[in-house]
Amino acid sequence: QPQLVESGGGLVQPGGSLRLSCVVSGFTVDYSAIGWFRQAPGKEREGVSCISATGKSTNYADSVKGRFTISRDVAKNTVYLQMNSLKPEDTSIYYCAALHFSLCPPPKLYDYAYWGQGTQVTVSK
Repeated sequence: QPQLVESGGGLVQPGGSLRLSCVVSGFTVDYSAIGWFRQAPGKEREGVSCISATGKSTNYADSVKGRFTISRDVAKNTVYLQMNSLKPEDTSIYYCAALHFSLCPPPKLYDYAYWGQGTQVTVSK
């Protein structure tokens, strides 16, 4: 049974950093592209970042480009999202997900097969 478990969320001041982790079980991170998306109450789901099954390509939503970095550790079967220069508008629940593809489509076209329970990120003074 595929399972993804996110952690690392919390409360941080604007300009601060957080690193989210996504531990995968039931399949390996080099089997499919792994993405992060976020969804705040009353707002649409937004694809944030993706890393391909080979790990050789990544992409980002324009809203986070230059501030967020996705990476993975195949030995730990874990995907990370390093978030720097956080802004209040980054406040959301962040989910990691296995995509149906091995390559990363554009963020607006992420197609999720499995996802975790999410981790809350709050950016506030």
